[in-house]
Amino acid sequence: MADYKRLEETELMELLRQDSMGAFREIYLRYWKSLYKEAYKRLKDSESAEEVVQDIFTALWNRRQVISLSHGLEGYLYTSVGYRVIDRYRRNALQQRFREAMQVTQNEADYSTEQTILVKDLQLHIDQVIEKLPERCRSVYELSRVHHKTNKEIAKELAISEKTVENQLTKALKKLRLSLNHYISIILIFF
Repeated sequence: MADYKRLEETELMELLRQDSMGAFREIYLRYWKSLYKEAYKRLKDSESAEEVVQDIFTALWNRRQVISLSHGLEGYLYTSVGYRVIDRYRRNALQQRFREAMQVTQNEADYSTEQTILVKDLQLHIDQVIEKLPERCRSVYELSRVHHKTNKEIAKELAISEKTVENQLTKALKKLRLSLNHYISIILIFF
């Protein structure tokens, strides 16, 4: 068994490319805390910071065999934090614009037929996407977004780890986000 703690970044990356879970674990242990601090410093939200770091490590594992590190592993990871934070700000801004547009729509007393149909169609689409999620993923999503429970409460209720809750919620939100791209552009144009 290799002593991964003594290995350099380049050696860890070479082992990671060979599917070494030990190398991945060492990279995770070396960088998780500092990446989390960097993400938290920019986002000021622990849950968002954890999601950013989780996404970075998931991407690192998924792309381990094709990833090119011109500035070293540490530089790659910190750059990834920056890009993911920017993506989160963009997504949050888009969601805020969507919420504001929906609020304006809800506040208007005179709904046109087209608006009513679009809102009902959107809700139907969301319900269908959620219904097609795997059972655990759907349960986590509903407990989080419908019942407004924290990840800790969901983990306890479903007897799973908080990381599993985060992973399932990330998966559900990604599927929902991808399925809504078409609707969001129509809604922003329409309203």
